[in-house]
Amino acid sequence: MRAFLRRFFSLNDPGWGRSGSQGSNQGSNQPSPNDRDGPSRDDRRNRRPDAPPDLDELWRDFNRKLNQVFRGGRGGPRGPSQSGPSMPTPSFGKGGIAAIAAVLLALWMGSGIYILPEGHVAAILQFGEFRQLNESPGLSWRLPYPLQQAELVNTQQLRQAEVGYRGNVKNKVLKEALMLSQDQSIVDLQIAVQYRISDARSYLFNNQLSGGPDNLIRQAAETATREVVGTKTIDQVLYEEKEAVAKAARQQTQNILNRYKVGITVVDLNVQQAQPPEQVQAAFEDANKAAQDRERLINEGMAYANDVIPKARGAAARLMQEAEGYRQSTIATAEGDANRFKQVLTEYAKAPQVTRDRMYLEVMQQVFSNNAKVFVDSKAGGNLLYLPLDKLIQQSSGEQGSGTSRTANGELAPQPAVPAVPRAAPDEGRGRAAARTRERESGR
Repeated sequence: MRAFLRRFFSLNDPGWGRSGSQGSNQGSNQPSPNDRDGPSRDDRRNRRPDAPPDLDELWRDFNRKLNQVFRGGRGGPRGPSQSGPSMPTPSFGKGGIAAIAAVLLALWMGSGIYILPEGHVAAILQFGEFRQLNESPGLSWRLPYPLQQAELVNTQQLRQAEVGYRGNVKNKVLKEALMLSQDQSIVDLQIAVQYRISDARSYLFNNQLSGGPDNLIRQAAETATREVVGTKTIDQVLYEEKEAVAKAARQQTQNILNRYKVGITVVDLNVQQAQPPEQVQAAFEDANKAAQDRERLINEGMAYANDVIPKARGAAARLMQEAEGYRQSTIATAEGDANRFKQVLTEYAKAPQVTRDRMYLEVMQQVFSNNAKVFVDSKAGGNLLYLPLDKLIQQSSGEQGSGTSRTANGELAPQPAVPAVPRAAPDEGRGRAAARTRERESGR
């Protein structure tokens, strides 16, 4: 087989494409009769084994087989002026035309076969009008063109539209990026909108805006973001409520797309960059630093207040508790005194004189116990030696507080003797007390 192919495609052979008689008659200029009618059987029999095939013979064999297929092939007439061999001209009958028509019809019907990839939806259009949706992935068939055609839409692809920039945040589009806030400040905002196609029919037939779906998403997101930023201050947009602004803008963008029924679902809206315009950025940074200093001072004041206020509240609570304790103590003392007075009153009703004397003695005891002076009754007769009782009392109290003193040898030191104080006889004291009581009653 390899030798045959080598002989068949040997273009350097001088006899390639010629008959065997032509190779044998190279030196003669007169054509032989066999050259007119084609190679005879003897020429084909006498051909060399390694000689390449004859092109004329191959062409005649092809025409002969084609005529046999269509059942109507016959050689054309040869005129007397024809010097070469006559080529058989194929003529097609009714059967041949039907076969050709069947082949062409099969090829045309086969052109309606298409493959639907995973995650895609095919919208079948009949003469340009929507007919149905094909959501089954794999091999599918539709009527051939121009009867029907299939529009493939990728519903799983996550697409992105950019607002305020193109490709990189540094490539800004100021016409889209500059927005006005509620406090009449200008914000330079770049956002990215990620979306998917949820309804292929609405996406194909309701999206008539020039520039495709990206332009539609871009305009809807820009409109929604301007509306949200217009209700916020610049501090809220830049720092305080940045995520809330993005969330509200995404919801507003989805509402706009649903209103126009374009079959697009917004997956996420991200704020890529939010800053003041470059022309006022230096002044804005100064103002921002001042605001930070203000916040720092406020935090320091709050820390001081948090330190002082609890202490003051604790002191106030302590004073309240002390006052409450004093109130309860005073009330209890008053109630006790009242109860004691009632008891004394009961005893007084039983023995008035004895109760008066006892009360007088108790009062005098309380008075003299807190007084350092000594009173001597001069009405009583007899000589009385005066002693410095106040000094003696102070000396005795000091010795009791310091304890017993010792000498240098460790022995107990002798304590000074306390002089005896002459006391009146019990009967004499009671007599004087009774006399004073009688004088007071008589004076009343």
